[in-house]
Order: sequence, then C-alpha cells, then structure tokens
Amino acid sequence: MKLTHIITDIIFFYIDGFKQMKVGKKLWLLIGIKLLVLFGIIKFFFFPNYLQTTYDNDESRSAYLIEYLTKER
Repeated sequence: MKLTHIITDIIFFYIDGFKQMKVGKKLWLLIGIKLLVLFGIIKFFFFPNYLQTTYDNDESRSAYLIEYLTKER
C-alpha cells in the first residue's frame, strides 16, 4: 500500500466522519470560536509585545534579552 493511498484514506475517513456528525459540527464550531477568543483576543489585550513597544531597534532588544537571560538571580 502506497503512502499517498494511506494518507488519502485517512483524509476521506475524517471527511466522511465529519459529514455524518450532527452535534459534533456545532461542538467543533464552538471549539473554533473558543480557540479564536483564547489566542486572538485575550493575547492581544493581556500579552502586549513588550520588546516591540519598549525598544526601538533590534540591537537594543537583543541586548536586553541577553542581559535578562544571562542575569544571575
């Protein structure tokens, strides 16, 4: 059995399974919306890009990172 045949069988297995789902489609939609909220919106508000906003160029950013990562605590 060729590898491409196995891969197409797996793809069609999931496509057929997804077509026959009734409640599962709504759950996958809910999971997609939840992931969008988690990674898109919450990251934008709670995890700003500190290096981009604080330092002007790549050299100062790298100097800060090297100093921060090699600093003894």
